[in-house]
Amino acid sequence: MVEEIDLKFWKDAGHVARRTLENIKHEIKSGVTWHEVIEKAERYIVRNGGTPAFPATIAVNDVAAHFTTDHKGTALEGWEEKMVFQKGDLVKLDVGVQIQGRIGDNALTLEVGNGGNHTEQIKASIESRDSAIEQMHPGTPWHKVGEAAEQPVVDAGFSSIQNLCGHKLDLGELHAGVSVPSYRCGYEHPGYQGEVQKGGFYAIEPFNTTGKSGLIENIKPSNSSNIYRVTGDLDIRKALAKKKLKPLGAQLARILETRYNNLPFAERWAFPILEKPFPEADEESRQSKWNALVKKLISVRFLETYHALKCSDGGFIGQFEHTVYITDGGPEILTVE
Repeated sequence: MVEEIDLKFWKDAGHVARRTLENIKHEIKSGVTWHEVIEKAERYIVRNGGTPAFPATIAVNDVAAHFTTDHKGTALEGWEEKMVFQKGDLVKLDVGVQIQGRIGDNALTLEVGNGGNHTEQIKASIESRDSAIEQMHPGTPWHKVGEAAEQPVVDAGFSSIQNLCGHKLDLGELHAGVSVPSYRCGYEHPGYQGEVQKGGFYAIEPFNTTGKSGLIENIKPSNSSNIYRVTGDLDIRKALAKKKLKPLGAQLARILETRYNNLPFAERWAFPILEKPFPEADEESRQSKWNALVKKLISVRFLETYHALKCSDGGFIGQFEHTVYITDGGPEILTVE
């Protein structure tokens, strides 16, 4: 089992993550930009003793996940209008907190203006998450968790998203090799073999949609999320010796590795690292250098990037998430105030 001091860090991360959601959700109002809410959430985390475990993300209507703003506020593809909340929008806010490498990950869905247009979907999203958590006892096979997550969604007339899932958490790892199903995957599904493990930490986050496909798809381009991650697959020293990286590229790669380890980070967090080596460069030149750096670091598999995600048939997406710790007696929810 987890040591008491270790568990305290996990609980502290969960508490800060929950307080962030509860305090920042009130900022999601008509006329407010997505960027304002994202930055307020990240500042709140830091002010309360944590560090973002990943960039705060906003997903509106048919957008499902994995979008944060870049340093220029570039609009997500398909959003020709400014990224400003409008009355009736269905908004997902997802925040993660790390404290000493222990992670709390949680999300909620709300309707801008509380007009009652999405009440049933929001209710089904909460019940789906909570039903899945009720099954998180040691030894429960994963397909039983998926069945529990899907039932409230189907009963309410919505569809479960099948190609997004929850995940195991570990020290400094957001996705630690185990996926948690959110639909009736069946006991033979190769991706969901095994069972709930005592002492494990899991992010339970079923997604559902008003659409019929039950699938999400990538939003172009490949870096549409504005989120990157150091893979850990490249030794910088060896890459420099083999001339896969030039000295400046290796220097900047070391900065990224030191700052973020292998947790996801935002483009807008990292972009300022170019100010020191290129103090006289204008915005256009610095952007060009950033693009070249990222392209190179991805090509040598030092970095990976993410697509933002949306429902494949335009359905509106709902999601709620908690982080849980598995004890002898069952799940303990860590993302509580």
